[in-house]
Amino acid sequence: MAAKVNTGTTGHSDVNNAKVFSPLDTGTFVPQLVWLALTFGLLYVLLKRFALPRVGEVIEERRERIQRDLDKAEKLKVETEQALAHYEQALAEARAKANAIANDVRAKLAAEVDKERAAVEAEIARKLADAEARIAQSKSKAMASVADIAADTAGAVVSRLLGKEVTKDEVQRALVQRAAE
Repeated sequence: MAAKVNTGTTGHSDVNNAKVFSPLDTGTFVPQLVWLALTFGLLYVLLKRFALPRVGEVIEERRERIQRDLDKAEKLKVETEQALAHYEQALAEARAKANAIANDVRAKLAAEVDKERAAVEAEIARKLADAEARIAQSKSKAMASVADIAADTAGAVVSRLLGKEVTKDEVQRALVQRAAE
């Protein structure tokens, strides 16, 4: 047996004996492909039997939930539109009632105002008639007084002009005769 002496230098003489990275070793390449195919086949079977059905169930459940939510949203939309239509109808009815009440109140107020106006106008007419009667009475008294004053004045003027006293009756007859002409 010969002992190998280590000289401290590494030579390149043992290139064939050097270790090669096993995935890149061409001698083990075919068995690696077989194991790769078996591993992927097993992984495919496991995924197909266990994982994919669960994922499919989750996807189907999610699709059904989305469809339920869409159906519920459509139903709520229809209910909202109906509620809005009822609201608008109720609002229109309320406006019509408010207009009717306002018109009724306006009519009542107008009737009361007309009634009050008629009462005030009647009171004014009554007071006006009373005032006219008092004016006519005052006028007739004044006219009677004017006739007496005119008779007194005419009597005084005639007495001064003629130099003799004239009676009231004579002056009155003369005035009435003159007024008749």
